[in-house]
Formats: sequence, structure tokens, C-alpha cells
Amino acid sequence: MKETEKIFVTRPFLPPLEDVIPYMERIWESRVLTNGGPFHQELEKELCRELGVPYISLFTNATIALVTALQALNIRGDVITTPFSFVATAHALRWNGLRPVFVDIDPQSFNLNPALIERALTPSTTAILPVHCYGTPCDVDAIEEIAAKHNLRVIYDAAHAFGVECHCGSVLNHGDLSVLSFHATKVFNTFEGGAIVCRTAEMKRHIDHLKNFGFSDEVTVEEVGINGKMSELTAAIGLAQLKHVNGAIVARGQVENIYRAELARVPGIRMAPVGIQSSRNHAYFPILVEDSFPCTRDQLYERLKTENIFARRYFYPLISTFPMYKDLGSADPSNLPIAEWVARRVICLPIYPELAEEVVHRIIAIIADASAG
Repeated sequence: MKETEKIFVTRPFLPPLEDVIPYMERIWESRVLTNGGPFHQELEKELCRELGVPYISLFTNATIALVTALQALNIRGDVITTPFSFVATAHALRWNGLRPVFVDIDPQSFNLNPALIERALTPSTTAILPVHCYGTPCDVDAIEEIAAKHNLRVIYDAAHAFGVECHCGSVLNHGDLSVLSFHATKVFNTFEGGAIVCRTAEMKRHIDHLKNFGFSDEVTVEEVGINGKMSELTAAIGLAQLKHVNGAIVARGQVENIYRAELARVPGIRMAPVGIQSSRNHAYFPILVEDSFPCTRDQLYERLKTENIFARRYFYPLISTFPMYKDLGSADPSNLPIAEWVARRVICLPIYPELAEEVVHRIIAIIADASAG
């Protein structure tokens, strides 16, 4: 590796070109480019098998999938959610005319804290939208107990949770719906893409109508829909990727193991506990720069940048601080002390299958040097 090479928090994983070319040749021969073609159907089937879920509906991206999931369940009014996520989580609510109600996070998992949900409920609350942050499963049992008690729907933003399992199998089987992201930065990618996981054939038909303008056949429009379909080219990339995803996750885990072993000896750096996850996909590697560290998180972030290491401050700023959300009562910083604390200290280090061990050690050395003052 050249010393001047830029290292980003992730590098899109690509399947070998020889795996992709046969799919492209078949698409060129068939001239079937979209509208639920054979590769689209095959990828849905293979993902159900790989992920251990009953039904999956592919989308052009996860944001459209999340917008559609809320439509599919006819969610109205207020929705409990987390401020510690990518902004698309809350934007999907706004696009549906819904009001986000922000609830603070758990200090260990960084997920929505179930103990705080009930006090945030309003007469207009109809749903909960938690996020499996960094691929760490939410406390699904506690969340769903609250949902059942108050007759609320649960839609999980599972953008980070490809292949993640909890105590009873795939975490994607929890809630009414789960939404996955297949963006280029994710563990499994189709360049751009997403999916909704659901439990019944009836719901899958409903979602499939919604993502295809509401058409149920050539001349029948049953509901107001959108164009959220995944193309054949994108599905083909997914099929090629799927052959390698488990090996990629293992390689990510090896990078994480090095980070954990070495950074455990650096004072002022805190890592998320391994024990909070039942089955990890190593989607991200967040650390917290504590107050005892000789420099601030932002100073460490800039120091890494000077060495061509482009880490990311996921998730800073909090969603609740953006102009379209900050005037909500639930967005008051006093309501979100843990999320505020974490957002000011978190930094996600580079982690991807092809990240060289020498680069991982160089990143650790920069952090250790900063620790020395």
C-alpha cells in the first residue's frame, strides 16, 4: 500500500468480475432489464434462504423501502424513533406526513432505550421505528411487549443488520416489517438497493403493488404506489455478491479482532462491548473518545485525516439537531442526554474485507500516539 493512499471508513466490496459477466450476458441476450425479471425473482428467493426469512421484497434503495413500509402499514400520527441514526430514518417519517418522537438511546448498545418508550407515547402514537444501530440487535422482546400493550406497529430500520441473528434466529423476523439497505457501503451491497422483510404472502403482495405504482396486473391499479423496483442489473450484482458475503463478513471480523486486541490497551478509548450482540456482521467499528483522552474526538478525527485515514463520526450531528426536526419537543437536548454524549464522542474506524493488516496497525498506532499526548 502506498503511504499516500486514502483509507475510508469502508470500501465497497465487489465480486470478482468473472462472476458478474455471465449475468450481464444473459441480461443482454434477454433484454429483460427491470419489472421483476428472472434475476430479481432469483435474488429474492436466495436472500430468503440466506437470511432465514419467509418473504422479502427488493427495492431500488432502502429509503424508498422505508417510505413504502410505512405506507404498507398505513402508519399515521406520531412514531417513536431514535435520534442516533442516519437522517433517512426520520426523513422517511416526514415524507409520510408523520411526526418523529425522539427517545434516548441505551449507553451500551446505542439503540433505542425501551425503558423510555412508554413515557414518550402520545395519544397520536401509532408505531415504533427502532434502528439496529451498527448491526447490534435492539431489545426486540422489550420493544414488542410495549407495542403489544399499546397496540402499536413496529418497523425496524435494519439497514445495518444483514445476516444478524438474535436469541431466536434472524433479527429480521421481528416486528411487523424490517427494512434492509444494500447500499455500496453495506456488508452486502447491490451498488444501490434495499428490501422489506415481511411475514406473510399477503403483505408481500401488498408491498409489491406499492413499489410498482399500485399495479396488480397490466390494467388494474389497486392503490397509490411509487416506483421502487430493483433493476435486473442491480439484482445480478446482488446474486454475484451473495456468493462471497459470508467470507467478507469473516474478513471484517478479523479486522475487528485486531482493533479490539490493540485498542483495549489505549487509555481513554472505549469500545462497544462484544456481549451486547448475539451474532455480529462487523458492519461498523465504533469507538468512543472519552474525556480522559488527551485530545477531543474531533481533534483525533482531524489527526487521522492528516494521515489519509478518513474515519466517520457516525452519527453526528444527531438527527434531532437538524433544522427540520430541532423544534420538536422531543428533540430538546435535555431529553436525549445519552445520545448527545455518544454523538460528541463516537468515531467509526475503517473496516472492510480488503483492509490490509498493516493499515489497521497504522490506524491503531496513530490513535496510540494521540493517547500519549
